[in-house]
Amino acid sequence: MRKSLTHKIISEHLVSGEMVPGEEIAISIDQTLTQDATGTMAYLQFEAMGIPRVKTKLSVSYVDHNMLQTGFENADDHRFLQSIAAKYGIYFSRPGNGICHQVHLERFAIPGQTLLGSDSHTPMSGALGMLAIGAGGLDVAVAMGGGPYYLAMPRVTLVRLKGRLRPWVSAKDIILELLRRLTVKGGTGKVIEYGGDGVASLAVPQRGTMTNMGAELGATTSIFPSDEQSRIFMRAQGRVKNWRPLSADPDAKYDEVVEIDLSSLDPLIAKPSNPDNVVPLKEVEGIPVAQVAVGSCNNSSYVDLATVAAVLKGKTVSPRVSLAVTPGSRQVFTMIARSGVLTSLVRSGARILESSCGPCIGMGQAPPSDGVSIRTFNRNFPGRSGTPNDKVYLASPEVAAASALTGVITDPRKLGAPVVIEQPKRYLLDDSMIIPPSPEPEKVEIIRGPNIKPLPIARPPEDIIRGQVLIKVGDNISTDHIMPAGAKVLPLRSNIPAISEYVFTRVDQAFPERAKKLGGGVIVGGGNYGQGSSREHAALAPMYLGVKAVVARSFARIHWANLVNFGIVPLTFVSDKDYERVEQGDELEIPDLHAAIQKSKRLKVKNLTKGSEFEAEHALSERQVGILLAGGLLNYIRASGAGRSA
Repeated sequence: MRKSLTHKIISEHLVSGEMVPGEEIAISIDQTLTQDATGTMAYLQFEAMGIPRVKTKLSVSYVDHNMLQTGFENADDHRFLQSIAAKYGIYFSRPGNGICHQVHLERFAIPGQTLLGSDSHTPMSGALGMLAIGAGGLDVAVAMGGGPYYLAMPRVTLVRLKGRLRPWVSAKDIILELLRRLTVKGGTGKVIEYGGDGVASLAVPQRGTMTNMGAELGATTSIFPSDEQSRIFMRAQGRVKNWRPLSADPDAKYDEVVEIDLSSLDPLIAKPSNPDNVVPLKEVEGIPVAQVAVGSCNNSSYVDLATVAAVLKGKTVSPRVSLAVTPGSRQVFTMIARSGVLTSLVRSGARILESSCGPCIGMGQAPPSDGVSIRTFNRNFPGRSGTPNDKVYLASPEVAAASALTGVITDPRKLGAPVVIEQPKRYLLDDSMIIPPSPEPEKVEIIRGPNIKPLPIARPPEDIIRGQVLIKVGDNISTDHIMPAGAKVLPLRSNIPAISEYVFTRVDQAFPERAKKLGGGVIVGGGNYGQGSSREHAALAPMYLGVKAVVARSFARIHWANLVNFGIVPLTFVSDKDYERVEQGDELEIPDLHAAIQKSKRLKVKNLTKGSEFEAEHALSERQVGILLAGGLLNYIRASGAGRSA
């Protein structure tokens, strides 16, 4: 059979399993990526495995999330990350060097290789033909130790692009169109593979916008072919020696095909408060805007910022608007400074932020109460900005710039002649802020601040799980709902006892205290439970509070895997009617758990409060059953040595 690009890369890295959709496979990992909000825990887990050196071709530790240093915690953790990178063979991208996905695309992504990152937007490197997958930190720690990454073999969806984008329409509008059609659940269990004649017109930074936001589709990853555009970008980055052509066979078969005529697209916008709440821009034109934010790991490239500057040049942003701009990397920052782009932005009234995730994770620049914020980011989940009941819209840099000028949501096509920014023929190259590992690791001392607490280890589950429903939530609950981010919470990421005090507090302030009082219990969720960030704290902190099982209508991929990794039983309702009948406070019982999950995919759940029972099912492989019964992946590794095979 002629192969898709996805199948080609997976087959080159296949360690075990058959490439049948839904079947568990294991692939070898060439590179890993961590960031500081998830990396501290990942490296504590790597240490716990007792492996002296990473076994990947390349592992990089980035500091880009927790840059706001209002206390000692973040600064201490940065020192911990730098020292542990030096000791274990990991490259360290210092604070100020840039956002992990932008930097990795610039300096490290290689066509045809595999990348596993402890951040859900890791697929951005798919813009260069890399199979880049987001995962929980523990899965990344295992990969650093030489273990394979296990996943369900995804289906492959071809997004066939035709034609070219019209003026003022951008790559952001392409991915918003996909979200409009497929929703945030539409990519679950799939790889989004781009093809068609329209691909050739999209430069790598544009492709990065789309592969980055494939995470919002729920996709395992997204990928473009490695073609002439890839070669141009890698040559400009001084890395052309790592380029190779790589694409699907002409007659490759796909599980699904979606066609988009680029020439038919108009500017789009995602309304609050989900990335798939997409409408034509004209439906919301004229709404007053209080804030505009350009940047994050999405739309923070040189061309993106130069486009905004060109729109604003010689003008001043509306007096009702606060405009914040984030360069995605030190490379981008330096280039806009040297080219005059930065001067144009500052003169127009823009507030220039450091190269970090910042406002995207609620780390500063929270919008005002009841104020509309237009952002070129990838997520607009409720409260993620740091403002309760926020009104965050997602749009392209062109729409953001036009709206900043006028003070209302504005179609950029009304500005007149289109702005055209050429891709740089040569990027400024300076990797001095990327520190290689120490050549004498035995002399490196790991620096641990007082906020770093011992890693909690789950216990094997009891044969009878019994507990109250601690909370019942609806569809599309994100990891931001479960384990909030922001300047107050994220500094506690290496202190599970402290961070557990914030579990579900955006939904129910009383949740942590109730969980502790009852000695844990069960969570009931709706569809797509756990969408969004890869942060394993959304499983680890509930485990610490005694959560034994989550029963949901369906799960997001990464969160489901994180629950298994930390010994929490993930079950799905067989019937939606059973979901409707269960209420918060009901006492549930899962009898004979050990035998049930080994013998069948379905098991009985008793509702002791209502005197009834219902069926639930699990999607665990034989290996994952073993992980769950061991009390999580770390226990399983210690018992079997599963993470130590090179």
